[in-house]
Amino acid sequence: MNTKVSSLATKPFICFAAMAACAALFGATQATGHEVTVKIQVSTAGLDLNQPSGAREAYARLQRAAGIACTHGMRVDLQPAASFAGCYEKALGDAVRSARRPQLTMVYLATHATRDAAIFGIEIPVQLAAE
Repeated sequence: MNTKVSSLATKPFICFAAMAACAALFGATQATGHEVTVKIQVSTAGLDLNQPSGAREAYARLQRAAGIACTHGMRVDLQPAASFAGCYEKALGDAVRSARRPQLTMVYLATHATRDAAIFGIEIPVQLAAE
């Protein structure tokens, strides 16, 4: 299961994408190996990601988007990922990494270990790395 996430720092949203291997019509696609990419735009309009409250709200939005992307993807013809937990954690970790916002990283680290952050290439803010 691969998950790709990109961030547009100058835009008021984080583009969130989950790669779902063999997600559409499992029986038919298993033989052909089709992959479906689910992209969900997560708006950060009106949020200040430099403030803890804004980062917490953005993180909650990313969590909801990861849940959708790793289940039905807002499409009736997709099957959920084989490993929801793996897909969800990868999608969430990749989204936090690509956003490159220290406050968002701190919200992520409130529920994840630093080794989880390292797995997804999330940079630890200097003030947390020193602790």
